[in-house]
Amino acid sequence: MVRKRPLVAVALSLYPGLGHVYQRRWLRALLWFGLVASALAFVAPEAALDGSMSLLASVDLLFEQLTVAEEFALASIVGFNMLDAYVLAAHAGRQVDDGTPTCPNCGKELDDDLEFCHWCTARFDKPRENESA
Repeated sequence: MVRKRPLVAVALSLYPGLGHVYQRRWLRALLWFGLVASALAFVAPEAALDGSMSLLASVDLLFEQLTVAEEFALASIVGFNMLDAYVLAAHAGRQVDDGTPTCPNCGKELDDDLEFCHWCTARFDKPRENESA
């Protein structure tokens, strides 16, 4: 498992969802992007959304007409997105060594009865305890 860099994930998360795409967390990326897009749709003035202006003029109009509460709400969503991306990247791949067997391929916990990982389907040979040398 390749460990992702937390600061890269945070920097990419300035655009909501992109830090999660970097970590290949597709559903979370889609949810964060959708949350920001829906929040913008609720606070954007009609003139910015009707398509009669250029993109730059629409963005300028959007940020001129936002109230302090709306700016705070959007900044909070982006901030929590960045925090989520950092926490996921910082804790990815960390495992507590409590004696439970883990898959050498994906690192997830194994079932003792199976001869393959039921998470990633990697096959492995387990030494049997009953065999004598």
